[in-house]
Amino acid sequence: MDTHYLTRYLGKQTLHFLYFDPTTFTRDDLLYLPHHSKLANAVIKRKAEHLAGRIAASYAIKSLTGRGQVIDMGLHGEPLWPKGIKGSLSHNCCCAIAIATIDKAITSVGIDIETIIDESEAKQIWQVVLNNAERQNLFGWPFPLAVTLAFSAKESLYKALCYDTKQGIDFFSSQIINITHNTLTLELTNDLAGHIKGERWILYWQQQGTQVITLVCH
Repeated sequence: MDTHYLTRYLGKQTLHFLYFDPTTFTRDDLLYLPHHSKLANAVIKRKAEHLAGRIAASYAIKSLTGRGQVIDMGLHGEPLWPKGIKGSLSHNCCCAIAIATIDKAITSVGIDIETIIDESEAKQIWQVVLNNAERQNLFGWPFPLAVTLAFSAKESLYKALCYDTKQGIDFFSSQIINITHNTLTLELTNDLAGHIKGERWILYWQQQGTQVITLVCH
């Protein structure tokens, strides 16, 4: 599979990008993964995106240890990072992104990348992602961007918290209370196993063309 690797910064953290062409994916490419058999029945799109995510994660690990490592997947498909490393990854149709850190001061990491939805879809799904107060807080931002950004931010928070809590986390477990040109603040709307209602999380975000990236590094 044809790929192109590069790094960028967001919130003073290094993000590892892997752009890939899914049309160049071949069946043998998946053998790069020790757990390739777990994806035997997946569609080609899923295989290509999963592979790209693991390659991006390997680059992220290599930046810390000097040696790349392919991470396995847990029972729910979650990435299993090496001991002492906290990380997160995300992917869409043609780009995978990963972050990894050994900074002990950082306890939670979550990252997400989304393609900005169109106006029609935004009008159809916004009530699944936003409450009325959040929509007011996002007033003045292009509506498709606002809905996509809210979706992505809450996905990033979910990834950051999912290892700490066994409770269900949905789009209304947090709400947007503030947004700037590069940060977004989420507030928990209920207690989540060690994290109390009202606790606030600052995320970093950026738009790259038709893509939105959000990051929690807490």
